[in-house]
Amino acid sequence: MKWAIIALIMLSLVGSMMWVMPTPRQRFQAKLRLDARKHGFQVSLGNLALPRAQGEMEAEELKSPVYRLQRTNLARKERDSFTGWTVARITAIANEGLPSGWSWVKGERALAPARLNQLSEWLQSLPREVEAVESDQFHLALYWREPERAGALGELAERARQALELKL
Repeated sequence: MKWAIIALIMLSLVGSMMWVMPTPRQRFQAKLRLDARKHGFQVSLGNLALPRAQGEMEAEELKSPVYRLQRTNLARKERDSFTGWTVARITAIANEGLPSGWSWVKGERALAPARLNQLSEWLQSLPREVEAVESDQFHLALYWREPERAGALGELAERARQALELKL
């Protein structure tokens, strides 16, 4: 009887330890987010209110990891006149000037035609896991699903730096 109680206590302790250990996905996310800091990203969890999709009665809210890069290449005058915008990978009515599958959350008809063309081309080059992009005079934020494929973070960093260079 004593051995049964000891075995039960040991199984209980081992079970408790297994319960608090991170899963493989959690370990992957921790490493990815640490690597993202090396690329200059600030990573947080964010919420974004999406526009109502076509055929839907209510709008949804996107809850996703957000990878932000700080803008350091804007002069004060450029920063003061910068037009912010937000787009999401959703089919909605507000999609003027954007590639298929993207819609405006904020900033529709606010960008000059040349800048809108650059934005449209850049959005087409983004990885499929990017669900939304937010741009203001201080940051470029990418709502990203964090895929488990080699080179995904490097590709995201390259596209984000391209947008910063284009001053999108």
